[in-house]
Amino acid sequence: MERFLSYEAEAYYRERGWLLGAGKCGGKAKGLAYAHAILLESGLREKVDLPLLSHVVSTEVFEDFLHANDLEDLYNAEDWDEARARLMVAPFSEALKADLERILLNFETIGNPPLVIRSSSLMEDSVDFAFAGKYDSFFSANIRGMEWRMAKLEECLRAVWVSTFNPSARKYRTKHGKAHRDESMAVIVESMVGKDRHNIYYPKLAGTLFSRIFRRPSPRIRKEDGMMCICFGIGTRAVDRGAARSFYLTNPSLRPSGNSPERIAGSSQEYFDYIDRNEGEIRTGFIRDWLPAFAQSHKDLDQYIEFYDEESDMLLSYSTYSAMTATRPLVTFPDFHKRQTYLFTLVRELLALMESRLGMPVDMEFTYDTTSRDFRLVQLRPLAHFHEMSRVELPNVPPARVIFRGDRMVSNGRLEDVPYLIYVEPMKYLSEWDPVGAARAVGALNERLKGTNYILAGPGRWGSRNPAIGVPIQYGDIYNCGCLVELSAPQFNFNPELSYGSHFFLDMDSDNILYLPVFAGQSGNVYASSWLDRADYELGQHPAVRVYKGNFFVYLDGESEQGLICGGE
Repeated sequence: MERFLSYEAEAYYRERGWLLGAGKCGGKAKGLAYAHAILLESGLREKVDLPLLSHVVSTEVFEDFLHANDLEDLYNAEDWDEARARLMVAPFSEALKADLERILLNFETIGNPPLVIRSSSLMEDSVDFAFAGKYDSFFSANIRGMEWRMAKLEECLRAVWVSTFNPSARKYRTKHGKAHRDESMAVIVESMVGKDRHNIYYPKLAGTLFSRIFRRPSPRIRKEDGMMCICFGIGTRAVDRGAARSFYLTNPSLRPSGNSPERIAGSSQEYFDYIDRNEGEIRTGFIRDWLPAFAQSHKDLDQYIEFYDEESDMLLSYSTYSAMTATRPLVTFPDFHKRQTYLFTLVRELLALMESRLGMPVDMEFTYDTTSRDFRLVQLRPLAHFHEMSRVELPNVPPARVIFRGDRMVSNGRLEDVPYLIYVEPMKYLSEWDPVGAARAVGALNERLKGTNYILAGPGRWGSRNPAIGVPIQYGDIYNCGCLVELSAPQFNFNPELSYGSHFFLDMDSDNILYLPVFAGQSGNVYASSWLDRADYELGQHPAVRVYKGNFFVYLDGESEQGLICGGE
């Protein structure tokens, strides 16, 4: 660990002519440079590559920009919209514009690929705090003439800079006792990894790797063996609460959502993200619409695609496509671990290498092409410390006191004498349809109950992009809670999604927020909706949001994968 902590990444970028300014390069850029150093010392350098170009706009450039435009007061600004408006119109100096043009000319030497403009702040990706998803990344198609490319780069650079002051990042810093003014933002301008197919640009596969698993769907999974999450297309869906496929390296065939066709369909990818090289924007495509084109450019689609027939509740192989046009094509990765043994062997070696050289668990992002075996590491960071409690014995509790019980994805933890339970009632959430209003109501209670280990429970996947499958909160709306309970309500299409490895779960781990998924009607699970309807509560600012005051207890046993939440006597 000492070597990583003392590693000076600025020299790596400076000697290549990739560092702009005399400031720091930030946590994300440091991780990438350190990964390169480790790979050069190992036998894996021939199998693992990095993006071709990674220019860094250092913290000095950011601080000079703030000073020149009298924007340093933004560190104390409470009005996010005003802060954003001021920064997005502040002018760049002519010297900075000239430096950015030189960066773009350098990308011309490798064929003008699309660019990823990524945050790399001083506090980001540190040993103790991930800041996962707190700051923004953006894409530039990097097409047309220099004027268009410069305007897009300037727009993306500003947008990353302004994310320094967003409410989620401010709340995260405050919770962890970090002064806003101690933060500063560097930016990586990186060549995107992928290929141009059908005039759209994307990597075939993108994903994340974790050398340790702190939340397991089954005791059969060894925490130290790690896991891989992958998606088709740009990796935005691998770190979101979307539909990436999780492979636990102890048992890659195990699906955390279960093996029923309906559950697989409900947690599988139907959309993918790409760069439109005509329009110059990042787009989201429907797999069904692109399937005929993919059939021409990807000869191994049978490793990714299955078809779900809702009428018969069956998954059908890719070879049945022509006869089953009414079915839904899904990226399920059937038998992928059996057919891609090279990839699985490589990621196991890479995880072991990086964890041993950092001296702590690691989290990586990568792209991979199954045809060329081109593996690119695009991010390395410490897996922010998760302080798991010692094993918890579940007490014998009378059934009348049990509010929630679950039997998977449980880590050790306990909370006693919790004074509040917030519950989002599924039927009211749907009938009084105002997802943003429900999220704001939860956020308001989160601020009101600051300093308490309150329990938060509600339907589906919290923090999802799609409000029809879960409350669309941001992490800043729930960061004060002590335990999050995700509830299934199959009649309304709500199901927990065990998306360990998403930014959402990384934040929960680093903040030691306990988590319990509950699958109503399944053996070993209890969802006492009748108690919740009968007990006294007050309404929040949305009709679906209820606040129960009492004395609640949380007991989670990660060894037996059993979790229990109950009321006091």
